[in-house]
Amino acid sequence: MILKIVLLFSGTILAFWLSAICGGGASLILIPILNLLLPSSVVPFSLTIGTFTSSVSRIAVFKKHINWKIFFWFVPFSIPAVLLGAYLIKYVNPNYLQLIVALFLVANLPQFFKSKKAEETEEKPYPEYVLAIVGFFAGFVSGITGAIGLLFNRFYLKFGLKKEEIVATRAANEVFLHLIKLIIYIALGLYSNMALWLGLTIALATIISSYTVRYILPYLSEHVFRKIGYGAMVVSGITLLVGTSDKIIKLDKIAFASVQNNMKKEYVISWRNTDLVLEYTYNDGLEIERPILPDELPDRLKDKYNHLKNKYDTIHLEKVFVFNTEPSYEFYCFTNNQLTRLELK
Repeated sequence: MILKIVLLFSGTILAFWLSAICGGGASLILIPILNLLLPSSVVPFSLTIGTFTSSVSRIAVFKKHINWKIFFWFVPFSIPAVLLGAYLIKYVNPNYLQLIVALFLVANLPQFFKSKKAEETEEKPYPEYVLAIVGFFAGFVSGITGAIGLLFNRFYLKFGLKKEEIVATRAANEVFLHLIKLIIYIALGLYSNMALWLGLTIALATIISSYTVRYILPYLSEHVFRKIGYGAMVVSGITLLVGTSDKIIKLDKIAFASVQNNMKKEYVISWRNTDLVLEYTYNDGLEIERPILPDELPDRLKDKYNHLKNKYDTIHLEKVFVFNTEPSYEFYCFTNNQLTRLELK
């Protein structure tokens, strides 16, 4: 465990250096690491201790570069959203939101390959009211996952902020969010002793990172700064996508299987306690089948089911979806291990 903490400490310094250089992303880099050490429900608490400390230390170092106009558009809309996100964390599986975040980050790949000339001739910045929308979604995502980071970095770049302005303005926008989240997580009991110690480890590392990165930024051009930013978004997205997908597959018991039978090939997708069957036949094409309960039958078929269940030992029901066709229903009726299959519209 000591080795893991040392690794987390060293990784945090590097992650927050990268975060400052590219305008964010340390939290999204640290989520996969913390997922290995903590339950998903308390990962946001550890992250928020570190990101709150990072925001405070960056404000101290870069305070003269804060863009206050963006601050006053962003913060009022982000605070109620972070309250909503933090409240929903007890009812929403954060892994699925992390998966969406990962896909959003990977979608920035084309931006990485844009030339300097293309960047200079891009469309005009978003109107200011977009900041209110960005603030709301930033607060909501941050409330559930504990991280904002690179997810909304692209919007800061679109408003034409320079390197130091992005670092300073993001810190000012997010410091209140992180403080509110800490209070909410504690009130809801979404913390643990281990999460606290790991959070303090991250916090110490962020202070070191904030006070040393100011000697790095002056050596980077704005073009290189953007390239590093978009590259970090994509790398973080891929890392988060792999780690989160693996957790979802294990926790929700997702499995895939295929069966080939003469003219028919079936693909079975299992999720939690549900099987979704993708069936391909040469005559009928692709069909999607889902097991259902008798109560899910339409009224016109419930009488049919009630009549048949007295004749057979067991009846399994499936709802069948075919493109551009009304759904049909398949009755698999068993008696003395003999199968009778009925297809009804």
